[in-house]
Amino acid sequence: MRIPRILIAAPKSGSGKTLVTVGLLALLKRRELSITSFKCGPDYIDPMFHRAVLGIPSGNLDSYFTSESETRERLLIASEHSDMVVMEGVMGYYDGLGGTELQASSYDLSRITETPVILVMDGRGMSRSVVPLVQGMMQYRADARIKGVILNRVSASAFPLMRRCLEEIPGLRVLGYVPPMPQLKWGSRHLGLISPEEISDFRRDVELLADQLEESLSLPALLAIGNGAAPLGKKSVPDAGKRTGEKPRIAVARDEAFSFYYEENLALLRRCGAELLFFSPLRDSALPEADGLLLGGGYPELFAGALSENRSMRRAILSAVSGKMPVLAECGGFLYLQEELRDANGVPHPMVGALPGKVHLEERMQRFGYLELRRKEGGAEDYLQPGERIRGHEFHYCESTHNGEDCVAVKPVSGRSWTCMVCRQNLMAGFPHLYYPSNPKFAQRFVDRCSAYRASRLRREQAT
Repeated sequence: MRIPRILIAAPKSGSGKTLVTVGLLALLKRRELSITSFKCGPDYIDPMFHRAVLGIPSGNLDSYFTSESETRERLLIASEHSDMVVMEGVMGYYDGLGGTELQASSYDLSRITETPVILVMDGRGMSRSVVPLVQGMMQYRADARIKGVILNRVSASAFPLMRRCLEEIPGLRVLGYVPPMPQLKWGSRHLGLISPEEISDFRRDVELLADQLEESLSLPALLAIGNGAAPLGKKSVPDAGKRTGEKPRIAVARDEAFSFYYEENLALLRRCGAELLFFSPLRDSALPEADGLLLGGGYPELFAGALSENRSMRRAILSAVSGKMPVLAECGGFLYLQEELRDANGVPHPMVGALPGKVHLEERMQRFGYLELRRKEGGAEDYLQPGERIRGHEFHYCESTHNGEDCVAVKPVSGRSWTCMVCRQNLMAGFPHLYYPSNPKFAQRFVDRCSAYRASRLRREQAT
């Protein structure tokens, strides 16, 4: 199968990958092309920017979360009818597991999917020196696949000189530049960029970026690189079948406080037979009528006061947990279930109270990076069977007095491990963000529990 595609990469974080990707997506959308976008790695926030531009969900492709064949398969399935696929890289192009391995790097994704790479170079304060930097990136691996370069933070007057220097490199197309754009004020905080919904005049900024790229980027040359990508073959796995009968309904918290969800997780829950109902713990007074509850990550610490003031929602969730509704809660959702959450100013706020812990925000990051989760002996048997694993990652500044101890998390390179997770018959909650497709049985088991809860609920209702 021929799928035109490119991967936007850079030598380091902060080079402008997201900026260029957002502008490029807007430019391609202007051409009325069917675009599919992905983020390389586990990040939640950059896909929000993609979605805000395209108006459709963006996915994650991650060669730690899934095998090479599964990674290719996900690309094939999601991009089958696309005119162009744009992947945004992570960190520096060759930066992978533990900062020392190539696995899970942008390079690794390019290798697995045979995707040509566009390198974004921060050109501030240099001219000819950009040449050996780009050459080094291209020559570090024989299959680097770096086919083009875009210079970021380079003025219109400086670009022609730098282009002439870069054109000395065989096999490299100098595609254009992005000048300094101080009017784009995309702030960040402890977990990365702020979300596009929080950026005033985001739509204006996107149009400004697209207008700039109309002038300073050779889109035909970039499309030629993408159209030259090697065929990927055919889908090897048929689409999953749908469950017959009544679907269990899972209430999914989604608002400014809870926004960290992998689209692949939600899609897998649907393929396992669930119907997803979205609600807001900030604004809604009650849960939708549901048979399961999913509380994802996000920024509850920034909305602790508003979450606490919504007492009716806190009571509804406590009642659901106490009533044995199946619940999955990750990071921010885990914090919300505890007794108390201190906001960024250290002010304590009552939370749901389904778990006994108290949460505060630390100045230093508490955990960061990939992990593999397994059950402890006698723990989490309702979610993970003996010998099973599920992969995920942690990235948080908050700490709790009650982190749980029913599972063991293991880092992939160092092998360092620690206990975590609270697992009861109906509840699994903890700091790790889990990637369900790394163990589809985990998702199916949760949906099956929701179905059993639904059947039990309906029997009780009929009896009364």
